[in-house]
Amino acid sequence: MEVKRILIVDDEPNIVMSLEYAFKKKSYEVFIARDGTEAFEIAKDQSPQVILLDIMMPKMDGYETLKKIKEIEHLRNTKVIFLSAKSKVNDIEKGMKLGADDYVTKPFSVKKLIEKVEKIMLKEKGNE
Repeated sequence: MEVKRILIVDDEPNIVMSLEYAFKKKSYEVFIARDGTEAFEIAKDQSPQVILLDIMMPKMDGYETLKKIKEIEHLRNTKVIFLSAKSKVNDIEKGMKLGADDYVTKPFSVKKLIEKVEKIMLKEKGNE
């Protein structure tokens, strides 16, 4: 069975811990980054299938991180879901225009988020 790899990018330890726990329980290989710069480096090295990306973070925000990730050839098709407290329509539109696959506003349900990720993973395999 193929390894499911996910990168969780958030500067809030509680969010990171609860998501890491939840995804590990679902047999994901989980990578953690606390800011955009770190996220970019890990994504380049580990090529996760899905990245959960916060927008408001130190060093490099989620929008900038996504732009840089999409510039890397082997990461172009990586699925990205924004996780953000920014819930205004223009924030969401900006995220989607940059190439995000989904946008989840905080606070969110971990269970629903896992369902979204699983759905995206299935699409990725072409088993729609």
